[in-house]
Amino acid sequence: MSDFDRALKIGRPPTVEKLFPNSRALLVSGKYIDRAMRKKGGAMTIAANGRSHLVIRGVLAAAQRADAAIIIEIAKSEGGANAYCPTSLWNMARQVDAVMNELGVTVPVAIHTDHYAIKTQADVEAGKVEIPSFFDAGVTSIAIDASHQPDDENLLANIAINPFIPEWAGLETEVGEIKGTEGLSSPEEALFLIQGLNAHNIHADWIALNNGTTHGIEASGSGINVELTEEIHNALAPYGVSGAQHGTSGNDSDRLRAIAEKTTTTKANVATALQLLSWGMEVNEFGNAVMDENGDLIKIKGEGLTEELWVEMKAYADEKGIKGSNFKKLNLPFENKILGQSREVRERMTKRVEEFTYTLLTEVFNAGGTGALCIQDILETGTYNPGPKSEVKEDKAEWTEEKIRAKAALICGDKGPEGDFDE
Repeated sequence: MSDFDRALKIGRPPTVEKLFPNSRALLVSGKYIDRAMRKKGGAMTIAANGRSHLVIRGVLAAAQRADAAIIIEIAKSEGGANAYCPTSLWNMARQVDAVMNELGVTVPVAIHTDHYAIKTQADVEAGKVEIPSFFDAGVTSIAIDASHQPDDENLLANIAINPFIPEWAGLETEVGEIKGTEGLSSPEEALFLIQGLNAHNIHADWIALNNGTTHGIEASGSGINVELTEEIHNALAPYGVSGAQHGTSGNDSDRLRAIAEKTTTTKANVATALQLLSWGMEVNEFGNAVMDENGDLIKIKGEGLTEELWVEMKAYADEKGIKGSNFKKLNLPFENKILGQSREVRERMTKRVEEFTYTLLTEVFNAGGTGALCIQDILETGTYNPGPKSEVKEDKAEWTEEKIRAKAALICGDKGPEGDFDE
């Protein structure tokens, strides 16, 4: 029996095995993807936003070429109950599994719920019902994002929702809402969150920070603050937490390489660049949109979508007042028309995503070869659940609700402006 077949037999979580009993797609816990990057060192992988089916196909093809363990994800706002994308938290795993079997993809892949936003107590209660349904549908990893709330409420929400997340699942938490250069995260805030979770025997695999990026099209030119990220990751080192980098589209390759080399970031979210590439839009070498004088996207003739379909999509966007980063809201109303194009057009859309992703994985993220490392880790561990990277270090008695609120009151930080900063 090959290493892959052995890993397939023991490495898939029970929910995945139940859904896909005859599958040869190695869908694994996000924990394994994180550990593969740490095992290689100075490596991070793509967490590709699967807003559309053709993007998923292109990313998976690239991962196989690069022998890179990867993550396919969709955010709650994009693929949840009020979705604006056709890929949902309930069909994403089915799409990925089908494509992996079709294309013969053998690298390990995690299915990630990104930005599960918890802004109120009502969101916590809803999550207790909704989150288990994601895992029943094949999700293997989740990001709990209560960063919209004050530090104490963020921590308490993470603690309250954790019993509804499988122990084996990859877990991401977030401090500092993604707002660009305003409301930057601090080591103090990050330590408060991670130490409080640790006291309750909750071990996040990743932490996302506001380290200078924005979701969507990068307009400021500032991008990732590598030094701040390194400082925070160093402070968190005793707890074995890796970094999740949000807002990568538009950051130059040197900055992304620095994040991989100088910090413990192992997960890099990429969304807008993949969408624009598949559509045939003009982008710079970093995947950021090149805009015309009116602030509109520039379509390259003969690339991506047919010219006729793009004209229709653009007219729809103009009618609805959709511009810039909000072009992502064209995914849901136009997915079937996109899939209804000729095979030649669909394949060129997929290929553009594949080539960009392959370059990212092999030349920027240093993720090449992590597929084999991940499989080896599964075989050495002998189970679908590799367990936490850290032990309990904090005293739970010091992290009661009352003491959490008292500690949070002592944190000095700027949360930045109010507003809608969801993915």
